[in-house]
Amino acid sequence: MVDVNTIVGDIIESDNGVAVVPISRVSCGFVAGGGECASKSEQPPFVGGSGAGLAVAPVGFIVICGEQVRLIPVAGATPFDRAIEAIPQLTEQLQALLQKCKK
Repeated sequence: MVDVNTIVGDIIESDNGVAVVPISRVSCGFVAGGGECASKSEQPPFVGGSGAGLAVAPVGFIVICGEQVRLIPVAGATPFDRAIEAIPQLTEQLQALLQKCKK
């Protein structure tokens, strides 16, 4: 019912070299219960029930463009998450600026 392709989807490639990989979260839960019901007979009847649930929710997309890989979340990210996500891009820009200053 659930395999790896449910969590990490198939790669979607565009003509300009950008690849997108959808990422999902799968959650499942199970419950069961039972008991005895009061009865006038010698042997009390057994009552019970069970249930299960499965949820698949999109988390985000991995975008691959050349040598750059980014995770774009589906839900709104906090400012702290955005700052952490921007660190690799900021590092690349600083390295380019330092190399330009050395020349």
